[in-house]
Parts: sequence; C-alpha cells; structure tokens
Amino acid sequence: MTFGRLVRWAFVAAVLVAVALAAVVAVKLAGGKTGGPVQLVKASPEVVARGKYLAEAADCAACHSAPGGAPFAGGLAMPSGFGTIYATNITPDPDNGIGRWTADDFWNALHDGTRRDGQPLYPAMPYTSYRGMTRADSDAIYAYLMQLKPMKVANVRTALDFPYNIRLGMMGWNLLFLADSPPATSTGNSSAWQRGRYLVDVLGHCGECHTPRGIVGQMELSRSLTGFALGRVAAPDITPAGLAARGWTGAELRTYLGRGIAGPGSAFADMHQVVMLSTRNLTAEDLAAMTTYLLGDSPPPPMPLPAVDPATTNAAGRGTYVALCAGCHGLEGRGVPNTVVGLVGNSTLRQTDPRNLIVATLDGIGPENFPHRGSLQAMPGFADKLSDEQAAALVNYLRATWGGQKPDVTAAAVKALR
Repeated sequence: MTFGRLVRWAFVAAVLVAVALAAVVAVKLAGGKTGGPVQLVKASPEVVARGKYLAEAADCAACHSAPGGAPFAGGLAMPSGFGTIYATNITPDPDNGIGRWTADDFWNALHDGTRRDGQPLYPAMPYTSYRGMTRADSDAIYAYLMQLKPMKVANVRTALDFPYNIRLGMMGWNLLFLADSPPATSTGNSSAWQRGRYLVDVLGHCGECHTPRGIVGQMELSRSLTGFALGRVAAPDITPAGLAARGWTGAELRTYLGRGIAGPGSAFADMHQVVMLSTRNLTAEDLAAMTTYLLGDSPPPPMPLPAVDPATTNAAGRGTYVALCAGCHGLEGRGVPNTVVGLVGNSTLRQTDPRNLIVATLDGIGPENFPHRGSLQAMPGFADKLSDEQAAALVNYLRATWGGQKPDVTAAAVKALR
C-alpha cells in the first residue's frame, strides 16, 4: 500500500511539473491534426526494402500485432502497474491507422513521443529508445509501413487508472526522464561496436525490457540492461558481466539471436517472439555487431560451471526430478537435441534470480518452433502436481546440480509466483 501511494504521488508531482507547460500544450492540442489528406507515399523499392528490414530490427510487429490479428493492426494488450495500454494500428488505414500521417508526424512520434494530434504518447511505445534513431531510418520505416495493406481495425482505448490516464502528465514525465541516449553498457569503439549499440539500444530497444524501472515507469539508466521483471517472465541481465556469469560466449550469443537455440539455452516467452519476428531476420554482420556491443570489444571470459557440491543437493528435489522431469530431460540433464532443452549449464538455471525457473516449473512452456527447422516440444506445468515445498525442492535441485547456484529458494517464493 505504501508503495502504491508513493507511485501515485510521484506521478502527481510529474503532472505538476507539466502545469508550467499547460498553456502551450493547450494551444497545441487545440490545433492538433485529426483530419487531413490521405498520404500517398512514393518510395523506391530499395527504400521500402530497407524500411522493412529496419522495422524488423525495431521489432515493430511484436507489439503492434494482436494474437490472431492482422500484422501491424494493433490491439495487443500491454498490462502495466498503471493499467492496460493497447498497441495502435500502424497500417496506412486513414481512419484507424497512420494513413493521414506525414513523415514528419511519424518522426515526431518516434523521436518525441508525440501523436499526430499533438497529444503525448505513453512510453509503452518505446520512443524513449527510438529517440536515438536517425531521420533517414525513420523515413524508411514510414515508407515501408505506408506500402502495407490498410487494415480497418479500430484502436482500443487505453484503460489506465487515475491519474495515469491524464496524458498531459506525460509532458512532465518526459521533462524529467526522456534522455537522448542511454549510457553504454559495454566498452568498445570499433565500427561493429558502434553499429551494435545502435541496434541494441535504439532499434532493438532492448533496454525497455531488460532495464529496471522506477516507481513511475522510467528506465533506471544507471542500471541499464541489468534485468527486470516487467511481466511474469523476467528479462535477464544482459550486460557483459551478466552474460559471462551465465556462460555465454560470443559465438553462442550470435547463434541464439539468429536461431533462438544455443548451447546455454533457448528463447521462450517474449524473447522467443523477439527472435522469430526480429533478430532472426538480421544479417550475419548485424548479429555479430549486436554480440560485439553486448559483450564489448574485449569480451569477458565465460565463467565455467562450478563443480557440484554434494551438500547442496537434496533427495526430495532429486526424487521429484526423476519422477516428473527425467523422462524428457534425462537423468543427467542432457536433454534431447532439437526436442528437449538441456539443463546442464542452462542459462535460466544459472540466473541468480530464480524467478524464471520457478515460473517455468509452475506454468510450463508451450511447443516452440525456431528458424532452420529447430523446435522444442511442450513442457507441462506442474503447479497442480507440486506443493510449494515440493516445487522449491525441485528448483533448488536443478539450480544446485546444473546451474551452480545456491539452493536458497523457499516455499514462500514459489507461493508468491503461483
């Protein structure tokens, strides 16, 4: 309850900051563009193709396409601690999408977080990262989107709680928190590092999920890419130190971004969608550049998996593993290539935070397809089969045996995630 009050008062403070700009904003909104001519964009095939590639690098389809809906037609619900925001239609439909938007309007949305009618966007649209995009890249993405088939899909109104539904408050929020670029999370200066920084921090907007958030939803840039649980599954630490601690090498990270499956693990939940809709489509050069930036020009050596300490294993956890898990993952946790993920040195098991392993144990993971005919069969959830104590014992066995982590997960931690 105390935290909730702090959030509310912090937001009110941001609104008060915006009051100083209220007169200017009121004039702007009064003259906001709601009608206007339908835009007909003529662009060369080369520009459109480049825009398509950039839109994939920017992962636009992931948020602007609802499950079972038309691509880019919006409707995806994005729950937050402040209510639910729905992604908008960005096809060239003139009434529901961006069909009346000019290239300048599109640029203003990406760079300043401002809609065509002059109202501020909520930062669920990652203009906080896209702000670093070049105008040429913005224009190319716009040209591509304007060649898509217009979809007459109405936008769903946001359902934010008061006072977060006051868009004017975003003026104060932007004044306080909008930065031109996040700090670099690795060390480098090569051309590959520079390109990778643009792909990771700007186009890929990785920090929007992997960076911790403050009480009013702002990215805490002093801890960029150190991991955060924006949803049920946490985005892990992807700083050089965080990746090295979980055993990632540059070669494996490139494979993971391009295929979704690599030595230390496989992409699941939101990251599976990122791979399938975005990173799998990048060139080998750009995948290498992303890897260079994430690890730095001089990557830290991957940490070896510690030897198993017999004192950290437990009979109860092993018994549950043998009964429920070994049939697929094997007694030694090796898994089955292209069928069942291996557990030995698995990146999820090596995370200091056990959240994702607990969630996977309770919820399971659906069947997943990957590029190059890769696939993993479904893993069932065991929430209905295991008590909190049994699930904690299983998770501790997995982490201590194949993740090199302390078996310190409690039944209370499991209960909190049911």
